[in-house]
Amino acid sequence: MTDRSQTTAPDPDTALVWLRRDLRAHDHAALYHALKRHRRVFCAFVLDTAILDALPRADRRVEFILDALRVLDADLGALAPGAGLIVRHGLAREQIPALAAQLGAGALYFNHDDEPDALGRDAAVGETLLARGLQVASFKDHVIFERSEVLTGARQPYGVFTPYKNAWLKAVTPFYLSSYPVERYAERLARLPATLPDGTPLHGARVPALGDIGFEPAGLNAALSGGSAGARRLFDEFLERIDRYADTRDFPAAKGPSYLSTHLRFGTISIRELAREAHARGYAATGGSAGAQTWLSELIWRDFYHQVLHHHPRVAERAFRPEYDRIRWAEGPDADADFEAWCQGRTGYPLVDAAMHQINETGYMHNRLRMVTASFLIKDLGIDWRRGEAYFAEKLIDFDLAANNGGWQWAASSGCDAQPYFRIFNPVNQSEKFDPDGKFIKRYLPQLAKLPPKLLHAPWLAKPVELAACGVVLGRDYPAPIVRHETARMATMDRYAVVKDRGFPDAPQVSDQ
Repeated sequence: MTDRSQTTAPDPDTALVWLRRDLRAHDHAALYHALKRHRRVFCAFVLDTAILDALPRADRRVEFILDALRVLDADLGALAPGAGLIVRHGLAREQIPALAAQLGAGALYFNHDDEPDALGRDAAVGETLLARGLQVASFKDHVIFERSEVLTGARQPYGVFTPYKNAWLKAVTPFYLSSYPVERYAERLARLPATLPDGTPLHGARVPALGDIGFEPAGLNAALSGGSAGARRLFDEFLERIDRYADTRDFPAAKGPSYLSTHLRFGTISIRELAREAHARGYAATGGSAGAQTWLSELIWRDFYHQVLHHHPRVAERAFRPEYDRIRWAEGPDADADFEAWCQGRTGYPLVDAAMHQINETGYMHNRLRMVTASFLIKDLGIDWRRGEAYFAEKLIDFDLAANNGGWQWAASSGCDAQPYFRIFNPVNQSEKFDPDGKFIKRYLPQLAKLPPKLLHAPWLAKPVELAACGVVLGRDYPAPIVRHETARMATMDRYAVVKDRGFPDAPQVSDQ
């Protein structure tokens, strides 16, 4: 039996660019190098069933991707008339080799993805094509510095952020922040034929609808729509307030973050462009912006977590600090009930519950609240950080394995440069400090909207008559706390005793935040 996909002999002048988490047509490393080296360049994206089949049928990330693909298809056509994006639905390990054969491509180009499953997928595709005599080339595109580009003086990966950041800032030059001028060679983007040699049509609606791939609408926030064009709008708006970022970023009711995390995750905007702008504003010779410096630090944290995942892939399943795997987490029906209450925003702690409603209703959670909710699950409920990590992985539109894992291990004190185990967020203190007027809480817990701030942050401390005057009855309108923080804190100190003398000093007398 002949392989119908092998219809055209490999042509060294023809290349295929495989897009994955880099859904844009500008400042794109793999696309630039392919265009520079070949006369005909096709671009493709695979809706990989190895990933999609594990998702719920209503998933905002799938909506975001399809929206971004439509914009990308149009952007490619704007760069070169007749060009566009080829979209396939199936196993990427099969679809990319088959498509390369159908197009007669002599080379495959793609950008790095250091997640463990992606590395295995890319290696399998590369081996298949190399065996056929094709060239295979991959490039850094998702971070400024990757893998082993920033190491200690002893040529070891960093395990603490601040020295890493200092080394990052020392190493960065305009070269690392400069764009790849895709437009310079855009005429080499290939005009798409009406059909492939196997009869597959390419013209018309190349990007499928949700229903075509078995998904349903999940309610993507309109602010995240528009692919690369939407990312541009968000970035331009953020630059108007970046100088205030350091002062506003921790307050969930304020417009402080850039809201670009999803666009960074899927590459609808270039990390080089963001870092270049932040560095120029933050470290200007005539006086830098503190807000821009703080935001650049957040981008550097992203690089830091990616290099941690590269050098220590075990963190995807285990603690970075192995001794923390000795901790005995709460298990059984009571722990499961607590976990379910946390997931559904029924813990009785308003800031925690409002944050969980935010992620469940929007697919987004403010960064300060990610720390608060993670700390509550781990150190108030005593539940394994991996359960929370998995829940965030399912719900977050901007889910990124390296950053999500790094954040959860930071909260659990088990990761690189993590907070000491005795630093335990007090959810009431966090609420009073970062949502003092309760604007965020009331947005997601409208049943508490009539409570004044003095009662809102810890409603169980109010007198029943005070709550009743505001139309609130604990246990009916809002749950009583499922755990007492003071009691839980002592239990956490006991739980972490197995690692007490392994890298951290004795806990101070006052450590509740």
